[in-house]
Amino acid sequence: MFSNPLSFLLFFEDLADPREDYKVTHSLSDMIFLALCGAVANCDHWTEIEIYARNHLKFLKKYVSLKNGVPSHDTFSRVFSRLDPVAFSECLIKWVDSLQSDLASQGVHLDGKVLRRSFDKAAGKGALNVVTAWAGDLHLCLGQLPVEEGTNEKTAMPKLIELLELSGAVVTVDAAHTNKSVARQLRGKNADYVMTVKGNQPKLYEIINQKFEELSENDFQHPKVRRHTTRESNGGRDEYRRYTVFPAPAEVKQLGWVDVKSIGMVYRERTVNGKTSQELIYFISSLPPKVRTLAKHVRDHWKIENQMHWSLDVTFAEDTSRIRKGEGAANAAIFRRLALTILKRYTDEKMSIRSKRLTASWNSENLLRYLTGNQA
Repeated sequence: MFSNPLSFLLFFEDLADPREDYKVTHSLSDMIFLALCGAVANCDHWTEIEIYARNHLKFLKKYVSLKNGVPSHDTFSRVFSRLDPVAFSECLIKWVDSLQSDLASQGVHLDGKVLRRSFDKAAGKGALNVVTAWAGDLHLCLGQLPVEEGTNEKTAMPKLIELLELSGAVVTVDAAHTNKSVARQLRGKNADYVMTVKGNQPKLYEIINQKFEELSENDFQHPKVRRHTTRESNGGRDEYRRYTVFPAPAEVKQLGWVDVKSIGMVYRERTVNGKTSQELIYFISSLPPKVRTLAKHVRDHWKIENQMHWSLDVTFAEDTSRIRKGEGAANAAIFRRLALTILKRYTDEKMSIRSKRLTASWNSENLLRYLTGNQA
């Protein structure tokens, strides 16, 4: 990931330190490096990061000075509770851009996540919600922004898109973020979109529903209809999906959806432990009506849930984290996503993320290998 572990810090050198100069005992870059190492090496709290650093001091001093020793967990908490998470996120995005990952035709999935235990009743503070961009096939967190108190994901999502380099990507969003302004913004970024359509877009939903009802009357025997079926069986779960796509009707284009080319329908039948459920999903896209391509992007949207959110909760204990002071929860979330990206992109060892974190905590050479991306 980093040819040299310290190369990562170059992208954070302009990050404003929230402390007054005369109060700075431990440099911000040193603390960021320690927190990153700790996040990779199975540390989920500031206290654990302090303990980890004290027990690996000789290794860490090869890369950072730590001239005043290891910061206490209270110092970690105090500094990261005051650090601007938006500015911190912008530094993370710069680092991701430096990887020069080609996003051409790559799926980028945008979604929000609530950190359920980050609320603070005493301070009148609700649980933190963050919006994240995840490139599923690349195992790469492209960026994250916190949702400001008193607002919602709909205000944070455009800000995140504005910060990201998305040229050539195919961006997927759920129905909550399906709107014309997001579509225009993505096309302005030279990205395509695949957007789920539900009742919160009533006119669009009605047109698509009516069109597919008309097509069904003739059993979809229209020369421009394209269909694709998939079946999956895994761990007692059987899932059948039938995708149907069609060129976007003139009525959809007249509503003002920029560059819309396709409408689609997914019928999903899922059986788990003998119980069957059914679901019908509609979507629109700026991609042409090629059913297999669209089916992949629709299906891949769940990668942000399965690859990222699940790992953050199960392996990084994000949903139970009690880090809540000031901006601490938002900044800790950035470290988790950065650590997850580092560990997922290291593919030489066929181990789970949990196992990689453990091996990084046991042996500093393992940690160094994950940070640098040097294969074993």
